[in-house]
Amino acid sequence: MIATILTMAAMGLILGLFLGVSAYYLKVEAEPIVEELTEMLPGSNCGQCGFPGCAQAAAALASHEAPVTLCPPGGKGVVESLSARLGIDPPTGMVDVVPMLAFVNEATCIGCTRCAKVCPTDAIVGAPKQIHAVINRACNGCRLCVDVCPTECLQLVPEAVTLENWRWQRPVLASAA
Repeated sequence: MIATILTMAAMGLILGLFLGVSAYYLKVEAEPIVEELTEMLPGSNCGQCGFPGCAQAAAALASHEAPVTLCPPGGKGVVESLSARLGIDPPTGMVDVVPMLAFVNEATCIGCTRCAKVCPTDAIVGAPKQIHAVINRACNGCRLCVDVCPTECLQLVPEAVTLENWRWQRPVLASAA
C-alpha cells in the first residue's frame, strides 16, 4: 500500500516537473497589442461582436480586420479607448447609449432555465420551475437571454441611475467659427 502511494507521488512529481519545464521552454509569446486590447474590452465573451470571445476580437482589431465599434456592451468609452490605442480617429456621430439590463417579469416566468444556460456572465439565478432573477452587477445587456425566452418574460430595460453608476456628462464644445 505504501509502495503504491510513493510510486504515484513520484510519478506526479516527475510529470509535474516535466510539464513545468515544457511550459517554460515552449511558451508562445503573444503580441503585446493583442493583450492590451483584450484588457480594454469588457471580457464578458458574450459573442455580440461576432467573435467567440474578447481575445479573438482583440486579435481581429490588432490586424485591422474588425472595426473599433465591434463591442456593443463596451459602448462609446471602449470605442474611444480602442481608437486611441490603435491610433485611428473614432467614428463621428456615435451616441453613448444607456446601458441596458435584463429584467424578469415574474408574472410570466415559468422557470424553464433557458435564459440561465445562455447567459455568458451567469447573471441569471434561479432553480428549475422557480422564478428567476437577474444580478444587475453581472448583466452586460447582451440580449442572449431575451432571444431564448419562450414566454417573453425577459426584457432589456435601461439601467437605473444610482450614485454608484452616475457619470458627469461631458460638455459639448461649440466649434469656433
